[in-house]
Amino acid sequence: MTTLNRPGAPDGHVCGIDAAMEVIGGKWKVLILWALDEHPPRRFGELRRLLPGVTEKVLASHLRELEADGIVRRVSYEEVPPRVEYSLTDDGIRLNAALVPLAAWGSERAGAERTGAEPTGAEPTGAREHTGHMRTAADQPVTPVPPTAARGRA
Repeated sequence: MTTLNRPGAPDGHVCGIDAAMEVIGGKWKVLILWALDEHPPRRFGELRRLLPGVTEKVLASHLRELEADGIVRRVSYEEVPPRVEYSLTDDGIRLNAALVPLAAWGSERAGAERTGAEPTGAEPTGAREHTGHMRTAADQPVTPVPPTAARGRA
């Protein structure tokens, strides 16, 4: 099931990240993509074992959504007992390749958090000039709140 687009642009997407997040949004979808890339093709039960914590209902739902979005291929074999295998489509392989830098960033960040060091290549807050139209909380000036004012907000 493809999620509904948001208003704001002719195609309903604010930017490319928005369009991508529409496809990979959800706690388990990126991990499903990883599992299918690392261990193709996979049956439902094998995927479930590779993703501890995912429920059958959520896994089935995410697989249907990824199939509808053209990211996952589902092949059903006419056998007894029935056998169904999942693998990545060409678009799924391209999407996984696009996620590799994100995975590297996450691994680097997790390693730095474990050691208490700053991630490699980290820039001090405010050091990067933003050229795109996306703004983050780091772009906003910080106004200190007096301790007495902060206590009144709760």
